[in-house]
Amino acid sequence: MSVSSVSTEEMGEQRLFTQRVRAVTHVFDHRPLAYTHSYGCQQNVSDGEKINGMLAEMGFGFTDSPEHADLVLYNTCAVRENAENRVFGNVGALKALKQKNPDMVIAVCGCMVQQEHIAERMKKRFPYVDLIFGTHVLHRFPELLYTIYEKRRRTVCIPDCDGVVAEGLPVRRDSRFKASVPIMYGCNNFCTFCIVPKVRGRERSRVPEEVIAEVRKLVSEGYGEILLLGQNVNSYGKDKGVNFPELLRRLDAIDGEFVISFMTSHPKDCSRELIDTIADSRHISYHLHLPVQSGSDRILKAMNRHYDTAKYLELVDYARSRIPDIQLTTDIIVGFPGETYEDFTQTLDLMRRVKYDSAFTFIYSRREGTKAAAMDDPVPEEEKGKWFRELLEVQGSIGEKAYEKYVGRTMRVLCEGRGRTDERLLTGKTRQNIIVDFAGSDELMGHFADVKITKALPWALVGEIVENNDKKENVK
Repeated sequence: MSVSSVSTEEMGEQRLFTQRVRAVTHVFDHRPLAYTHSYGCQQNVSDGEKINGMLAEMGFGFTDSPEHADLVLYNTCAVRENAENRVFGNVGALKALKQKNPDMVIAVCGCMVQQEHIAERMKKRFPYVDLIFGTHVLHRFPELLYTIYEKRRRTVCIPDCDGVVAEGLPVRRDSRFKASVPIMYGCNNFCTFCIVPKVRGRERSRVPEEVIAEVRKLVSEGYGEILLLGQNVNSYGKDKGVNFPELLRRLDAIDGEFVISFMTSHPKDCSRELIDTIADSRHISYHLHLPVQSGSDRILKAMNRHYDTAKYLELVDYARSRIPDIQLTTDIIVGFPGETYEDFTQTLDLMRRVKYDSAFTFIYSRREGTKAAAMDDPVPEEEKGKWFRELLEVQGSIGEKAYEKYVGRTMRVLCEGRGRTDERLLTGKTRQNIIVDFAGSDELMGHFADVKITKALPWALVGEIVENNDKKENVK
């Protein structure tokens, strides 16, 4: 089926359903309360903000406890088995609440239920779940919820399609000064270990003018960090005639004090043009998350990654030559089917060569419906665990001294909250996306500040406010 944009007419219909839900819940003797939780990646968190935005327009308030909720919604993740098990456990715990309050609406949505076998399991195992809907009908949430209230019957909506782009959904953001902006959805890469193309659909990009208008508005409202999201942001614009570096240049031209960051960046589509754009920019973060997954060319081919270690290292070297302060992070999978210890040691060698500032590391998780799920996997889990611990030791030894070069420097920091090392401190991030803790008053929350670095930790920096620091902008 073809990828399409949701029409303005259809979005208008959803606004009518929003008003109908509001009218239905108006008869409650209290303002209806919703408890929502999003699992997994930043894209899921962004979807959760849209869900909350729609709920707010439908008249809902919010609670931090399912026990006090009139509606409980879990927005699920399918990347690893542990995330799915947590969802099953949390949904199971709602049975007693539903028995006490039969009018409570329970909804489960997102990547996990987009998988047919999971959706069937959810329907059979949890008959008290009222609404199950997939990733491609997020914009139809008001209509689906109205059906629950009006017809009082279970609703399941998981269409098999390539995905849509829906503009204009309301957003209830979790932060007053950090904002996520999806720029594209879906993935065409079909890495053999990854379920994302099956649950998120094919690649489709938002119109660049829509992205630019959204970012411009956020900057005018005082947001200091704009995080551009996509399953593979480097693929942005293949269906729009504007590639990702060009979109970044247009966003970088917006005036104001803010930082643009992005994730996730696939190495096969990462270009010198992208690196040059970052190097020459005013606002783009000096941080590149470049998931290598493995240091073995044999395993990379089995993963269907479409690059080898030589190409990857060439990108790393060019990035460091153009942006000496760039922070490089990565994802690594340990124990991919058929991986030998020799393959694994090649990953360790690559880590020592690149010297990542940090690495997100995982033991391979089998995903039904992927090609890797059918591959021979003879290495015992216990052995994979040993490899994993060895990998953590190597990355730990690299990370111990990664930030020492910043001691004595003054860095611009967006203050985000309470300290990571000490709650009496404030914390923020530099343009390189490095955590910095420093002493300061709560008035600095949401502001940019100049901080002189006094101490380096393996995972963060500690500093002190530079005297007579200017508050460049009030970041809300």
